[in-house]
Amino acid sequence: MRLYSAKVPVIARDIIKQLVDDGDIEVANGDEATLDIEAVLKEYVRLDREITEQTKDLLERRNLPHGAFGKVKRGLADEKGFGLGEDGLAWICSQVLETFMHSQFIEEVYASDAEMRRKMSLILRRHMMMEEELDGEVRKRIRNMQEGTSNWDVEYGKVMDQIKRKRGIKP
Repeated sequence: MRLYSAKVPVIARDIIKQLVDDGDIEVANGDEATLDIEAVLKEYVRLDREITEQTKDLLERRNLPHGAFGKVKRGLADEKGFGLGEDGLAWICSQVLETFMHSQFIEEVYASDAEMRRKMSLILRRHMMMEEELDGEVRKRIRNMQEGTSNWDVEYGKVMDQIKRKRGIKP
């Protein structure tokens, strides 16, 4: 699962709308409360990119194969207390709940943390699953190529970029 910068405002609005509509929170200013959540989501995207770059650098310095990317990235993320995948959802939800407690734009919180986590996770998962859909579509288009080859990697990147541009998604 991956969080795209272009989805940040939509996800933040959906979270505030869902929680307000369900009576879980009361907001003084919905737009400002949405911006608070956007800040958390943008920080997640920033940290994910930072860890990805650090992982690439580490693989290059240690002359490790690209196949070790996931393991190395997970190790770096764990060192920083950052969540990836399902753990990323938990990290985001924790940060948003913490923001609710400190935000001047959230007047009252009525629901339990567990209930709000569940609702936020569903919204986040719905928006972040797009990556898996895109991967499936790319693989369908290049199924005649041998996975793991440099040609496959290059073509995968090209087709992924084409599909993202077509759908208006900025990675």
